[in-house]
Amino acid sequence: MKIRQLLAGFILMSVASFAAADLEPWTDYELSEGVTSVTTVKVDSNMVDKYLEGLSKTWAPANEIQKELGHIEDYWIHVSQLENSGDFNVVLGVDFKNSAALQPDKAKYDAFMKKWGEENQKKSDEIVMTYPEIREIVGEYMMRSVTFK
Repeated sequence: MKIRQLLAGFILMSVASFAAADLEPWTDYELSEGVTSVTTVKVDSNMVDKYLEGLSKTWAPANEIQKELGHIEDYWIHVSQLENSGDFNVVLGVDFKNSAALQPDKAKYDAFMKKWGEENQKKSDEIVMTYPEIREIVGEYMMRSVTFK
């Protein structure tokens, strides 16, 4: 009998906590002005190092230039230590100052291409062509940080 009462109490507390979960943005929490572009990637078994090698010659140097030019705040790569579990095993992220930084901008593009150069673009195009053989992009997200008050 006590177990049944305990279980009923637990269920009521759970339901009550869901009903009370009416948080208000800017009252109970704030969203960051900054935006992070997140891409989840499923890389084939034993191919993560090959994929990272390609990223080290394409994605990372391009993002370094974007960072130097002030177009992005930062970029990062996370790799799962359990590469065969779950829907993805590599996460790519690019942090932007705000949503406006995501808007197309010819001046930014021209500044980037001037620094990146045709030779880097040609090399990048060749490497990127091999990616579909070893990986699949499984998700793309635009995320903001949440800070509770």
